[in-house]
Amino acid sequence: MMQVKPQDNLISLSQFLIEEQLKLPYATGGFTALMSHLVYAAKVVTREVRKAGLLDNILGSNSTQNVQGETQMKLDEYADRIFTNALSICGHLCVMASEEQEDLIHIPEGYKCGKYTIAIDPLDGSSNIDSNVSIGTIFSIHRRQDIEAKTPGTKEDLLQPGHKQRCAGYIIYGSSTMLVLSTGNGVVGFTLDPSCGEFLLSHPNMKMPESGSIYSVNEGNYNYWSPEFQNYIKHIKSIEDDKPRSARYIGSLVADFHRNLLKGGIFLYPNDTKSNKFPNGKLRLLYESAPMAFIAEQAGGMAVTIKGERILDLHPKELHERSTLIVGSKKDVEQFLNFI
Repeated sequence: MMQVKPQDNLISLSQFLIEEQLKLPYATGGFTALMSHLVYAAKVVTREVRKAGLLDNILGSNSTQNVQGETQMKLDEYADRIFTNALSICGHLCVMASEEQEDLIHIPEGYKCGKYTIAIDPLDGSSNIDSNVSIGTIFSIHRRQDIEAKTPGTKEDLLQPGHKQRCAGYIIYGSSTMLVLSTGNGVVGFTLDPSCGEFLLSHPNMKMPESGSIYSVNEGNYNYWSPEFQNYIKHIKSIEDDKPRSARYIGSLVADFHRNLLKGGIFLYPNDTKSNKFPNGKLRLLYESAPMAFIAEQAGGMAVTIKGERILDLHPKELHERSTLIVGSKKDVEQFLNFI
């Protein structure tokens, strides 16, 4: 039987952040403390996800809809409450926004307002919860416009272009719980070790392959796409493209993106004519597209809209603004741009 050697040199997330903090002479420790509150909430959500099939109050949907007009799953609501409660009292945020809530989330009275903002999708891919498919949390952190201010933050503090993100990341609840993040200096991944309750550095320098053999798109909407987009999909499926791509679509952005980050490939979420409700695409710019684009670029990939605009250059005008998203390996996205 193969002997598994213990790894005694693993670095915890808190150790990693402290070491990164020491490299910056102007760092105050606020960002490290903010991340500790986020990680605490992630561990609580992990616990509930792991026993979702055993608890009736976690699986299934509520009779309510969220601000997006979507049926709200019980675990959606739970994750939103856990993350917003933990983060709002950390003392390092001036304002928050959640995909599940229509308006700004203000810092409770009596708690300090900090210099950061956070926009969070508490549970991405929630339609997959009851099917035991990987789901995740996505977050985006900015510095407020005036970092010296002590007053509550405003909508303008949140509505900043993606290239100004201080940090972006996601937590994937799959066969293991993993946190992937970037602070603008590459991408690192941490895996939760249940035996000690710590996120340990498991992927120190994550790089997306320059090209891949996988494409991820909901082909059920094929007939609603533009002719140019249909032709692109036909092309990458044909033998004319040297070797047909493999289709892999989970329907959870975090899961599809994470696989492509590790193995290479392209994820596509275009607009379509199926419904006039989402003429600019369905994904949320603040909570999904911008943070994933930040991670992709930091890992050597690319992220653009269906029109070829760089996602990180888009300046959101509303909290729940929608966008299209084409993200993945650099050469694959470049091929898409040439084709479109």
